[in-house]
Amino acid sequence: MKNDNIKELFRDLDFDTSEPREGHKERFFEKLKDENPSAEKKNRVRNLWAPFIGIAAGLALLVFLGGMYFNHQALGRSGDLASVSPEMKQTQEFYTSLIENELKEIQEEKSPETEAIVKDALAQMEKLDTEYAKLKRDLLRSGKDNRVIHAMINNFQQRIDLLNTVLTQIEEIKLLKNQNHENNLI
Repeated sequence: MKNDNIKELFRDLDFDTSEPREGHKERFFEKLKDENPSAEKKNRVRNLWAPFIGIAAGLALLVFLGGMYFNHQALGRSGDLASVSPEMKQTQEFYTSLIENELKEIQEEKSPETEAIVKDALAQMEKLDTEYAKLKRDLLRSGKDNRVIHAMINNFQQRIDLLNTVLTQIEEIKLLKNQNHENNLI
């Protein structure tokens, strides 16, 4: 039933299916020009500005890429926390000074009884230093990714924890040594 209604609808409509005469396209474009002469002028103006717009866009792209390159180079000079922000610079300085002080204290407390512990701690510190160097490269690649920054701070904290543990063990060894000497004297 539905198909019959559609057939009837198309039967009543008169479609012009004949080909247009020769030169139809040219006559059509002439009529368009006659009706809107300013369109051709607009196209001329657009054609005049097109190279300048392209050059300006290219220069803007070069400035943008150059800025990113120089920003990356400025960050790449050090690649550590100090290059991220002034607050991170203070954090890095705090941790490095604390680590240096604890390393000096460990070196002062070094004795034949604690030599093995100190040697092991220094080997672990070298591993943490190597890991920190990798994190510095990751920071350069990722820009200022917070995950890398947190990992770097965590690395500092691990070093300090390691050194505190070593200092505690050295103190325990010293106490045991003093207690043994006291027992031997009696």
